[in-house]
Amino acid sequence: MDVIQGSFVWDERKEHINIRKHKLNFATAAQVFRDHKRKVFIDSRHSGKEERYFCIGKVGKKVITVRFTYRNGKVRIFGAGYWRKGKKYYEEA
Repeated sequence: MDVIQGSFVWDERKEHINIRKHKLNFATAAQVFRDHKRKVFIDSRHSGKEERYFCIGKVGKKVITVRFTYRNGKVRIFGAGYWRKGKKYYEEA
């Protein structure tokens, strides 16, 4: 079942898997888009029929990386975590 929260949408089952694996829910992950210093990169490795992206930004004092795409005018979140590589990209100029 899809969860819709404002301009974000995600699969509830994938969110539960993400919480178990990364201890991070998608409502919290969506907050990276509020970070004015956020960085967005194309995820060419996972793009296929649709373009996929990484958004890296801070929520509180932690850097979060969110995997997402745009679908039907909404940001569809696939996964999120506190990945060291994301933190490195965020801190680069």
